[in-house]
Amino acid sequence: MTREIKIGKRMVGDGHPSYIIAEIGINHNGDLDTAKKMIDAAVHAGADAVKFQKRTPDVATPPEQKDQMRETPWGYISYLDYRHKVEFDEQQYHEIDRHCREKKIDWMVSVWDEPSVDFMEKFNTPAYKVPSASLTDFNLIRKARATGKPLILSSGMSTMEQVKKGIEIAGEKNLVMMHCTSTYPCEPEELNLKMVETLRREFPNFPIGYSGHEVGLVPTAIAVAFGACMVERHLTLNRAMWGSDQAASVEPHGFETLVKYIRVTQASLGDGVKKVYESEMGSMKKLRRVVKE
Repeated sequence: MTREIKIGKRMVGDGHPSYIIAEIGINHNGDLDTAKKMIDAAVHAGADAVKFQKRTPDVATPPEQKDQMRETPWGYISYLDYRHKVEFDEQQYHEIDRHCREKKIDWMVSVWDEPSVDFMEKFNTPAYKVPSASLTDFNLIRKARATGKPLILSSGMSTMEQVKKGIEIAGEKNLVMMHCTSTYPCEPEELNLKMVETLRREFPNFPIGYSGHEVGLVPTAIAVAFGACMVERHLTLNRAMWGSDQAASVEPHGFETLVKYIRVTQASLGDGVKKVYESEMGSMKKLRRVVKE
């Protein structure tokens, strides 16, 4: 089996450019115009796709959290009410779909519950992601799998046994597994980027990616050097905006720089075979004094 899959019109896997996802998530705070600006920023940066989060609040919100009160831009409201505020409805998603098609960028969502899969089947997105929090929700994995679309699984807050079980439930065909640490933002000491190599050794039949929540750009490029075929980072218009994910997100100019870092990193890796490049010949003739057989 080849370590590659097709997402939309792009091949993802070894030998292909890293597939870069700008995770908009809920950083739009329920505002469609903000979401469109974020899509435009992702396009300008050179991302391959944008991703949102789709929840059915009454299903996906843990019962013990529904009535908890919190300060929000909409006032002092319950956590369930807040979850409703940041969800887009069908009409708004149709507008997102139209805008992404106009800008020629793929879009997809993380589905957090089974009704969200039914909701999203109204749209022709190229893949589904099951977030780290739902890696042990086997019915959700099966539901997303039943659509026939490629599946992206994320491994944050999970043991290796849970990762293996999630993959067993999903099956290895048309699958990407993302290494992830679900801390927002994540300290460097807990990024554990060598897990990309570990997952590649453990699961040789499908692409391994990286979903990062760190502050800064360099670790994500390093993950690509370790073999991450897909990269996901949160995008925001301004890290000072209200919202729990903003601090672990990258602003538009930074995202543009990140894409460049990733592309340069992949171009720099080479094939590991020592050779004398044609571009070195002039230097060799000028600088080398002794040639030994």
